[in-house]
Amino acid sequence: MGPDDVVLEVGAGTGGMTAFLAQQAAAVISVEVDEKIFRLAESFVAGYPNVTLLRTDVLKNKNSFSPIVLETVEQKLAEDPNRRLKLVSNLPYSVATPVVSNLVATELPWELMVVTIQKELGYRMAAKPGRSNYGALSVWLQAQCRVKILKILPPSVFWPRPQVRSAVVRLLPHEQRRKRIEDRPFFHDFVRRLFQQRRKLLRSGLIGMYRKQLRKEDVDALLQALEISPQARAEDMGVETLVELSNRVHQRLRDDVGIDVIGREGE
Repeated sequence: MGPDDVVLEVGAGTGGMTAFLAQQAAAVISVEVDEKIFRLAESFVAGYPNVTLLRTDVLKNKNSFSPIVLETVEQKLAEDPNRRLKLVSNLPYSVATPVVSNLVATELPWELMVVTIQKELGYRMAAKPGRSNYGALSVWLQAQCRVKILKILPPSVFWPRPQVRSAVVRLLPHEQRRKRIEDRPFFHDFVRRLFQQRRKLLRSGLIGMYRKQLRKEDVDALLQALEISPQARAEDMGVETLVELSNRVHQRLRDDVGIDVIGREGE
């Protein structure tokens, strides 16, 4: 943490960690939806002029941040061209997945996320191919980030105590991996839909997903070009292979069928 950091904290609680962050960062934006807890945090951080407390839901919906949160982050970043964004938060379990996933999806200059989340979610984020918890979230994050579980925490370190164990997870952006993705919204949609039918053969899943745009022969040609077996399943495919497959499908839809955006025919 340093003087060029803009820190986003989701779930201010009583303000203890907010104050700690404010002592080191250029600006802290802390979001708390509960009015009573918000008032406690407001009182606790009253002496820190670099703290902005927002009493709002961090999300507009599961696919996007609240506009006021984004506007505040962008405003604080714009105050100095050297500023970079960090997410440091004990994330409420109910919003942990969309907060992390949506931040990765933005064009904001984030350089670090350190989040405390439910242990099982942390394992999903870091899961490898062939594991039961490897899925769309694993692929989406690992295609653009380095994901590492730093520590597992027992319920006893929290008050009130949760019923589950927690994990401290660190995510670092990986620009080289991200650049390999031709169209990130398409890729996000691609892996999400593909893993909704994870038990199907990859070939069958692709045929079903693009039945109106691609023939079976087209799907077979795409798989053959990447030397992917017709018997393969998405859950066994590595991240780099799925990125390349998404790129090839996107190119085929764009060039041969006239699809230039997810599910929309080009004019």
